Amino acid sequence: MTQDKNYITTTGYAKLREELHNLVTKERPHYVQLVNWAASNGDRSENADYQYGKKKLREIDKRIHTITKRIEKSEVVDPTVHAGKEMVYFGATVTIIRNQEVEQIVTIVGQDEINPEINHISWTSPLARMLLRKNLGDTFFLNTPQGREEIEIIEINYE
Repeated sequence: MTQDKNYITTTGYAKLREELHNLVTKERPHYVQLVNWAASNGDRSENADYQYGKKKLREIDKRIHTITKRIEKSEVVDPTVHAGKEMVYFGATVTIIRNQEVEQIVTIVGQDEINPEINHISWTSPLARMLLRKNLGDTFFLNTPQGREEIEIIEINYE
């Protein structure tokens, strides 16, 4: 399923732009220089530096293309405009209680910002879709692979 828009927070957008800048101004020129040096050493078919450099350049060019397309489709959303509101919008950091016992904090972000280690979940994920437009104190049920869970919203922040 492809999304027409690439919703992204201001922080996520800045990180994408920074990665693109790094690839274009540092990484790619480094590997272009490596490939040129390796090519000047003669037989390219048995030249590991040349082969590796060409492979790395293809990977970098592919990533540059991907990031460029993601940035073109980006719709930057500043979550702080919702500060103080008691409704969940894109970019919210939401504290929930699962099944009246397990507290969890999740932040609803764009596809390019997903990070399970810090509970940054996509706005298209089942949990985020259920949270969006809910209010502080709301309770709802979410069907998960582990079964049906009761979710209660106990805090909403926009940082």
